[in-house]
Amino acid sequence: MEGSARAVAVVTGGGGGIGRALALRLARDGFAIGVLDRDRAGADATAAAVAAAGGCAAAVTADVADQQQVIRAFADLKARLGPTRVLVNNAGWDVFGLFADGDAATWARIVAVNYLGMLHCTHAALADITAAGNAGRIISIGSDAARVGSFGESVYAGCKAAIVAFSKSLARELARARVPVNVVCPGPTDTALLQSVGASPLGARIVAGLTDAIPFRRLGTPEEIAAAVAFFASPAAGFITGQVLSVSGGLTMAG
Repeated sequence: MEGSARAVAVVTGGGGGIGRALALRLARDGFAIGVLDRDRAGADATAAAVAAAGGCAAAVTADVADQQQVIRAFADLKARLGPTRVLVNNAGWDVFGLFADGDAATWARIVAVNYLGMLHCTHAALADITAAGNAGRIISIGSDAARVGSFGESVYAGCKAAIVAFSKSLARELARARVPVNVVCPGPTDTALLQSVGASPLGARIVAGLTDAIPFRRLGTPEEIAAAVAFFASPAAGFITGQVLSVSGGLTMAG
């Protein structure tokens, strides 16, 4: 379904896991959904799920680490759905392991996807979002790793902390246009990615430790992350900007 008059929300990394939950929830709230992902099959599956639920969606393929691919993808979505009004920077990638055992190529890829990718997507959508004024939104998916650190995720945690600082600074820049810019920080969340991490002995210990550290003693769900993003995307959050919300069962209790 394309060519909708509905306001457009673009979800990066929308091909599965938290991204798919975000797309489905925002579609339920009345947005037309642009699904951007490296995995075309996953992006198409999310778009099909949105359509099956009565929504409107279009899928595009791009590696967020490649700025030219991102520019082309946003232009494609604009031509098919209309200008982006809400951007959800969700695309991310990580490899669990000790920093001492890492290498520069892996660090560069983590930074390119998690931080530079967020910059690329935000810049590509910025003019249209700013033009929407207080109806525009930029919502980035951080991580509680940015707030408390995370064993085995040093570079990833650093990228997520950078997203928080960038978002607060951008919130100040866009305040004159009254565009809210906020961050949602998931705690450990039950996704296929986390399950794959838990398949290794080190990963299994990390996942078990994370779960034990959560006061609620369970992992979060993608739908719980989506509910927080939906709030920030809603008119109810029009006077909230530069904020960081943890959805983590109490893992982080920052003031």
